Amino acid sequence: MGEVTVTSTSSAAPPAPNSPDPPGVAGLPAIPSQPDRGPAPGVPQPPRRTAFAEGVDQLRAAATTEPGRLRIIGALLAALVVAFGAVTAWQMTDRSSAADDVLHNSQPLSSAAADIYSSLADANTAASSGFLAGGDETATSRARYQEDIRNAAAKLSAAATNSEPDSESATTIADLNKLLSEYTGYIERARANNRLGFPVGGSYLRLANETMQDKMLPQAEKLYAKENQRLRSDYADATSYPWAAIGLGVTVLGALVWAQRRNYRRTNRVLNHGLVAATATATIVLLWLVAGQSFARSGLNDSYDHGIRSLNVLHDARIASLKARGNENLTLVARGAETVELADGKVVDAYDNDFEGDMSTLGKGLTEAERLADDQAGRQPVASAVGGMEEWKSRHEEAQAAYESGDFQQALARVIGDKSDKPTGECFDNVDKALKTAIGHEQTEFQQSATDGRDAMTGLPLGAAALAVLGAAGAVLGIGRRLSEYR
Repeated sequence: MGEVTVTSTSSAAPPAPNSPDPPGVAGLPAIPSQPDRGPAPGVPQPPRRTAFAEGVDQLRAAATTEPGRLRIIGALLAALVVAFGAVTAWQMTDRSSAADDVLHNSQPLSSAAADIYSSLADANTAASSGFLAGGDETATSRARYQEDIRNAAAKLSAAATNSEPDSESATTIADLNKLLSEYTGYIERARANNRLGFPVGGSYLRLANETMQDKMLPQAEKLYAKENQRLRSDYADATSYPWAAIGLGVTVLGALVWAQRRNYRRTNRVLNHGLVAATATATIVLLWLVAGQSFARSGLNDSYDHGIRSLNVLHDARIASLKARGNENLTLVARGAETVELADGKVVDAYDNDFEGDMSTLGKGLTEAERLADDQAGRQPVASAVGGMEEWKSRHEEAQAAYESGDFQQALARVIGDKSDKPTGECFDNVDKALKTAIGHEQTEFQQSATDGRDAMTGLPLGAAALAVLGAAGAVLGIGRRLSEYR
């Protein structure tokens, strides 16, 4: 028999696990992979997320863990404390600056404006007194006029330096400087003609007086009112409570107390040194803020009630006395050339009628000044001015009676004569001297109270900022101590 050969066919082995060929039929070439061609054309894709949205998601994810929540709480506490210190420093710096303006800027300018008015009115009074004396004008009367003019010019120059360019006050000061030159020109013409005995001298004097009464004094009064308004504005800025800082301080304390309570409930630890330090610094700043502003407000209000109000009343009273003296002199200068018809139809001398009105204003002002005076040193000169005013009225009536009876020389002696004649000028000088004394006393009272009010805020802006930095550091360290327990 022949040999039979049997051939067996075995199945293909499965591919090795690390074989690069894809599964398939053994021995066949691998199918190449297709490249990533991106999204199919025309298929809408969702919008790409912004960095802010991703940050919010990360913050939300962090807030789900206790370490994440602690980090957020620490950051917020530090930000609140720093914001409290910054707002406190900002608001108290503004109030301290306003208080300093009251003391060294607006009040001195207001006082200078009152001095400008008084100097101009007194110069007009001295000029009319010198005119009445004629060729016998005294050196004292002449020197007083020149001093008043120099003082008015110096005060105008100082006011111009401290006023804002192109402001209403600057325009008023420029107008007054121009009118001052015009007025002094009229006075010199009146004096020259009067010495030569020319009647036109009286016309020049009346023209000068009209320039003073109708143009210069109203402008000076406008400047005085403007500076007083500025002074009141500075007072309002300096005495207003810093409610934003106070409210933020209360919020900071509430947040710190809440954080410590939360820490206690989770750890049963009563104190966290960092948070306690932050709470202490915030409390100190808040108490310092409230106390400092309260003391400053008290001092500034006292300087206004017992300084500025009294000064305003006394300045007005002195101006009324100066105007009254000028009108008294002009009654004799005009000799009935200027008249006015009253409401009842009666025709009277215009200057004597103005004198009566000025004396009424003076009386009311002195009564108010007595009421506002809060010590004997303030009341005594006002009482002296009241006595001088009453004597002035009595002597004026005698002078006016002599004038109306036709005895001009007697009337002149009772107005500008020697002491033996008991002139009204002596009473005016006594009233003016007493009012100057009272004004000086009230000015001192103002400066002392205003200085005390301003000093109550000294160091508060810088101290609040420094304590806020320490408080923020304490809050961060306190929270960091808790975070270290999770590491």
